Amino acid sequence: MQIWKYIVAVWMTLVIVSGFLIPIPEIDILEQSARNLFLHVPMWFTMMVAFGTAFVYSVRYLNSEDLRLDRKAETATAVGLLFGICGLLTGSLWARFTWGAWWTFAEPRMNLAALSMMIFVAYFILRSAFNDEVKRAKISAVYNIFGITTVPFLLYIIPRQLPSLHPGAEGNPAFSEITAPELRYIFYPAIIGFIGLAVWLMDILNRYKKVKHLSSTEK
Repeated sequence: MQIWKYIVAVWMTLVIVSGFLIPIPEIDILEQSARNLFLHVPMWFTMMVAFGTAFVYSVRYLNSEDLRLDRKAETATAVGLLFGICGLLTGSLWARFTWGAWWTFAEPRMNLAALSMMIFVAYFILRSAFNDEVKRAKISAVYNIFGITTVPFLLYIIPRQLPSLHPGAEGNPAFSEITAPELRYIFYPAIIGFIGLAVWLMDILNRYKKVKHLSSTEK
């Protein structure tokens, strides 16, 4: 086990423990639920890093047709989807305590984020439709590239043009107010820690898929 994995494990332990224990300022509407900032927002950052990694591997695959790159693209997409779903779940939890509902169709960010996740669920459904490895890899790479390019529009650009319940709109405190100094001490390390955790998960999943592929070819 590489030393960086020990560092990630210790780092994330400190982030989670500190996130629950440190005193935080009183913030209108959010109150103690502001601690979710240490989970919810870093998960979206981590998702974007994972999808960005998948985008690079998909482009590289189309240039080289090396199936190892397709496997890495699939792995990065899976990890990105995992963190995206966790982002939705923590967002729903936050909504319950601040807006009074687990989900609201009046909030475009939540609905467009869910739509974005469905695009990547469809990616894996698409992959399962092909038995030929090369054909599956090529079509999946093209789909993944287009799918990933929609994420900035669905999560950031379009929601900014619509009424929102998120911070900075409709009387909610702005993001700069939420990230008071006391919160930033945990918020930024949490982003680094979750990204490190995502890299760790990609490494594990990629090695698993590699071993599984070698086992299937030997039979």
